[in-house]
Amino acid sequence: MASLKTPTLKTPSFALSSKPRLPSAFSAAFPNTARFSPSHPQRRRFLIVTASSSSLSNKPTVLVAEKLGEAGLTLLKEFANVDCSYNLSPEELCTKISLCDALIVRSGTKVNREVFESSGGRLKVVGRAGVGIDNVDLSAATEHGCLVVNAPTANTVAAAEHGIALLAAMARNVAQADASVKAGKWQRNKYVGVSLVGKTLAVLGFGKVGSEVARRAKGLGMHVIAHDPYAPADRARAIGVELVSFDEAIATADFISLHMPLTPATNKMLNDETFAKMKKGVRIVNVARGGVIDEEALVRALDAGTVAQAALDVFSEEPPKQDSKLVQHERVTVTPHLGASTMEAQEGVAIEIAEAVVGALKGELAATAVNAPMVPAEVLTELKPYVELAEKLGRLAVQLVAGGSGVKTVKVSYASSRAPDDLDTRLLRAMITKGIIEPISSVFVNLVNADYTAKQRGLRITEERILLDGSPESPLESIQVQIANVESKFASAMSESGEIKVEGRVKDGIPHLTKVGSFEVDVSLEGSIILCRQVDQPGMIGTVGSILGEENVNVSFMSVGRVAPRKHAVMAIGVDDQPSKETLKRIGEVPAIEEFVFLKL
Repeated sequence: MASLKTPTLKTPSFALSSKPRLPSAFSAAFPNTARFSPSHPQRRRFLIVTASSSSLSNKPTVLVAEKLGEAGLTLLKEFANVDCSYNLSPEELCTKISLCDALIVRSGTKVNREVFESSGGRLKVVGRAGVGIDNVDLSAATEHGCLVVNAPTANTVAAAEHGIALLAAMARNVAQADASVKAGKWQRNKYVGVSLVGKTLAVLGFGKVGSEVARRAKGLGMHVIAHDPYAPADRARAIGVELVSFDEAIATADFISLHMPLTPATNKMLNDETFAKMKKGVRIVNVARGGVIDEEALVRALDAGTVAQAALDVFSEEPPKQDSKLVQHERVTVTPHLGASTMEAQEGVAIEIAEAVVGALKGELAATAVNAPMVPAEVLTELKPYVELAEKLGRLAVQLVAGGSGVKTVKVSYASSRAPDDLDTRLLRAMITKGIIEPISSVFVNLVNADYTAKQRGLRITEERILLDGSPESPLESIQVQIANVESKFASAMSESGEIKVEGRVKDGIPHLTKVGSFEVDVSLEGSIILCRQVDQPGMIGTVGSILGEENVNVSFMSVGRVAPRKHAVMAIGVDDQPSKETLKRIGEVPAIEEFVFLKL
């Protein structure tokens, strides 16, 4: 077993503000073992950017396929030949793309695999003028060595203003009263509204737009609370907002404004179960993503009076069907996804995406890149299993955090026999950041934007190198992730010094979880994991295994770590499928089990 030497501390100098430059032309290559795709987490391919023999001595060509603000076009024309061709058919786009070095689109143009294949390798950058990238095939872009950038910040104020506009319009029945008067009616008594002053607004998702909505609502005299388990508490306090749990937010709010991304964790977050927990007569505004609301459940809540009114700018299907019960509901105000539709926001988006595209064509690394980690092929091949371990440890650690204070401080410890200069941890740090942030965000984290993304969210990641005796053939012995100043959903994950702590190592090429808090375990990080703290007694493995077997949940791995015989133990169970709520409830009801948590990888 390797022995411990004096710890050597070293933090890589990959600065948050630095802009490493690529050669003026670059290409992509992929080793057979490399796997990465932000849009398909189960298949990860890593883009390796290397110098190309060609040069960009001639002006590059940028195809602008949808209308872009003049300010953005001016920036582009200073550097490139600009072809503004709007309303192209898919066939026309595929024909043109082989003559273009960059493509700029909004949400109406589908940039699919056929587009990248038709480019013949010439297309180097796709710029999405806006936030969402649902219309760009990220996997195909990465495979074809094409960088994808977006413009996530320019429309923040516009979206916040639209949220406030819908809030006020809903409270005072503006849309309904307008339609009534235009129909020749004068129904003053029917459209009596409610005041905003003194009411409680719950902002769900306290990012850029959510915090701007909170500022404006405070100016209207509202009491503002927010739920976002990963928002810094000091940032909320600075504008007079209290961070609370999700259940407290929806139970006490008079108005709810949604500003979270659409992720597996937030999909249909507002549903029959959550509507039942809300204050009767609550009013809901959504300028985020349509999928965060179960629309059929919202109709039921409106009909039952649980929800008094709703104002919606986004829908799960856009445009919604003409006979949609939700759209046609008399107590629902709707707009056709206008959140970013102001003249100022459109110009801002145009400038932001033009700068990102020009920078990428010059060889600069853009903080708004949503793919393209840069790593040498030989380093990638060696670090591949440790990259997977790093991301999964990040995902496990963040799922153990109980909401409230927010994740602000993360410490990563690398135990290795290699000298610090022989172990580049930038990719590992990026993957830990990816694991912590991506489950609760629409941001795609990679080596390009990891430090920037962490900084934007107030997340400070420090690194420690622990130098071991032994052979330096293997790059790492173990990786440990600690999250400080938070509460845990699973108390046994807390170390003696009060941090959530998980540790893992690679065995036979497969990532394993080897420590939770102070408990030693050994479970393969595949599928998902159930952690149980229990009284150490005979039959526990069989009891829990039987419950899972009865529910047809396959157990792939099981390990028990204990402090001493017949005392306390932590059982780690690897499962291939997600157990039902009823199954997890049955596990929690086993008398000897003191706490448990289900963690999805």
